[in-house]
Amino acid sequence: MDYEIIRSNRKTLAAQITAKGLVIRAPYRCTDKEIAAFVEKNRDKIETYMERAKARRESLPDEPRLTMEEIRQLAEQALTCIPQRVAYYAPLVGVTYGKITIRNQKSRWGSCSSKGNLNFNCLLMLCPPEVLDSVVVHELCHRKEMNHSPRFYAEVRRVFPEYDKWHGWLKEHGEALLARMTG
Repeated sequence: MDYEIIRSNRKTLAAQITAKGLVIRAPYRCTDKEIAAFVEKNRDKIETYMERAKARRESLPDEPRLTMEEIRQLAEQALTCIPQRVAYYAPLVGVTYGKITIRNQKSRWGSCSSKGNLNFNCLLMLCPPEVLDSVVVHELCHRKEMNHSPRFYAEVRRVFPEYDKWHGWLKEHGEALLARMTG
């Protein structure tokens, strides 16, 4: 089984299925032998997820890719809209934040760095406003919990009770939107 290895400061091994194939995310200290053993141990599960991902990609609607001009317009719109939503929700979460960056990503909707900097995908401008709010709240809650623990999700749902509904919308429609990204 072919895979790419991405090493970082993480503590555990993880498998990620991307449009390009299998990515193994590993701690710096992890040996190639340990990574190979992890892949072999989880081979059946990984193959099942890869088959599902392939079937999902093949079933996506054939939407045209966005032009660079359309992406630029979405980014400009996001630069106006997203900071307003962050400013609205940050006091409700009870956190501060650093810099807000808008990106045109093919795989992520948002992220929060350990320094409190927030990144958001410009494609959120193509989603219902509630989806944008759910991503904003999700990232702001990482200022309290830099993980996806039950405590983290309890905080997300406290601030945004309809999170599951709109996160579900993003899970259902997000891959088709991401597939429209150029480049």
